[in-house]
Amino acid sequence: MNVRARGGGGDAGAPPAWDIRKLHILRTLRERETVTATAEALRMTPSAVSQQLTNLARQLGVTLLEADGRRVRLTGAAHLVLRHAEAVFAQLERADAELAGYLHGEAGEVRVAAFSTAVPALVVPAVLRLRRSHPALDVRVREAEAAEAYELLAAGAVDLALSLAAHAPSARDPRFAVVPLLTDPLDVALPAGHPLASSPGLRLADLAGEPWIFGGSGPWSEITTAACEAAGFVPEQAHIASGWTAILAMVEAEMGVALVPRMAAVRREGVVMREGVVMRELSADRPYRHVVAAVRRGAEGGAGVSRVLSALRESSPSPPLP
Repeated sequence: MNVRARGGGGDAGAPPAWDIRKLHILRTLRERETVTATAEALRMTPSAVSQQLTNLARQLGVTLLEADGRRVRLTGAAHLVLRHAEAVFAQLERADAELAGYLHGEAGEVRVAAFSTAVPALVVPAVLRLRRSHPALDVRVREAEAAEAYELLAAGAVDLALSLAAHAPSARDPRFAVVPLLTDPLDVALPAGHPLASSPGLRLADLAGEPWIFGGSGPWSEITTAACEAAGFVPEQAHIASGWTAILAMVEAEMGVALVPRMAAVRREGVVMREGVVMRELSADRPYRHVVAAVRRGAEGGAGVSRVLSALRESSPSPPLP
């Protein structure tokens, strides 16, 4: 697809051609940094990538790349071109979204990437809701943590990516639009016989001297550590686990205490039903985590994506503990 623009450059007497495919290659080079990585991402050969970018520079009449040791780097002209190209890509996404809505109406396909806890707690209930209200809308689900989900979204392999807000793209990233979905409170899991299991007004600070169970690295380790530090103490990590089944089994065995997101504890069958575990709401210093959805910028108004976002919001309220 060529978009003609006025101005010099290119063949004599002809305006430059803004070639969308070649602009996409240039955009990918900016993201991947090397010609080889760009070729791998686009399933091209490095020589084909170089040739396409050389042709684009000739069409536009500017220098787009310059040598940087054994690599190449984008020139100021290339960054200027991409700044305007982002608006073109966003407009094309809007055009695709409107066309899909026009052509498919109640039908279509929306591909969703979501982190592990969100799949049973948010995505599955949303799919069931849509199956009743829009049976011709096909939602395809892929479990993926934040880094992979946003790579898939950028590559066009999914249409919607769910993650914790702390791992969402920056608002300055021109590729994505980020939409808040829910605020999920964190509850504490205690052994049933713990002295604080029935204590009124339980605060996170009351558990400063307890052994804690959480992951050795990654988002949940960061969330637990940050919540405890905000309450005035550094948690003693007695045991390391990342799965809720393993964590709550250790809590039941009186090996320690753990923070558990309400979305995970209440919505996942079999997680909160352990007889030896008591889930307690925290008082004034209750921590939260925030869940967001992201789409490619310009696609947020698409009929299918909008329906899925609405279904996710309707499925998202975290109910109180019994």
